[in-house]
Amino acid sequence: MSSTINPNNINGAYPVAGQDNDSQGFRDNFTNTKTNFQAAATEITDLQNKVVLKAALTGTTLNNDMGGSILSNAQLQDMSETVVSIGSVSGSQTVNYAVGSYQTLTMTGSVSFSITNWPPAGQLGRIRLQVTCNNLAHTLTFPASVTIGVSNIQGLVTSTNTLTFNKTGTYEFELENYQGQSSTAVTIIDQNRNLDPIYLPSSEDLANAGAASLAVTASYFTTAAAETATLAAGADGQIKIFMMFADSGDMVITVTNAGWKTSGTGTITFDTIGDGCTLQYINSKWFCIGNNGVTFA
Repeated sequence: MSSTINPNNINGAYPVAGQDNDSQGFRDNFTNTKTNFQAAATEITDLQNKVVLKAALTGTTLNNDMGGSILSNAQLQDMSETVVSIGSVSGSQTVNYAVGSYQTLTMTGSVSFSITNWPPAGQLGRIRLQVTCNNLAHTLTFPASVTIGVSNIQGLVTSTNTLTFNKTGTYEFELENYQGQSSTAVTIIDQNRNLDPIYLPSSEDLANAGAASLAVTASYFTTAAAETATLAAGADGQIKIFMMFADSGDMVITVTNAGWKTSGTGTITFDTIGDGCTLQYINSKWFCIGNNGVTFA
């Protein structure tokens, strides 16, 4: 903008020394000086309210909120981002986009989260969430709006957006949204996890009445009497192996989305030491791709 301060409307040669000077000249200079002071005050106040500062002005608190205005043709150097620690949490959690683009949490139980204060529709919002899992029984459920990129995440059941981890540790997920708070098409990018759902070199001792872990490849069991267990829906392409390590009674595993049934659950019965089978989750069903002595029903 152009300044409205006009230094040329003040007569610097008035009054003239050594002679009687018309009082109107004094009044003109005083009026124009006051007008310029008023203009200067208005312009300085406007600048104080709008400019970006590297430090707070005296008597004020620094606030460089750009209010959504465009910053263009800038070269960035030595920049940092705000890190927000949500803390050790479980249950339903809210991730507030407005307070920081990098946020962390440690799971003390299963966690489901939502994201609030995305930028307006038409502007890309991007946030990274660092998650620490110290217990494989704890699951992480993403918002229902996360619908893009979900098929590439190991251990994620897309029907519920619930993720089961295969190892304890710290993980990062990036979420992107350009449709605002009402979006149903948020993209998720898995930053540092093994995306191969087939090779998980781990196993568990499956207890009576237990739920077979989807975070390990193999489950084995030693029965003390007739026992039961369950297997939930898996991730597309996932492989699950069962074997009877020792036999003092049949083991019957109830399988969700059994591929040998028209619909619903099916059962697998192990009745002899050494019995085993290999299942693979294909098109939302568990199919048997290898069998040694077990019975399907």
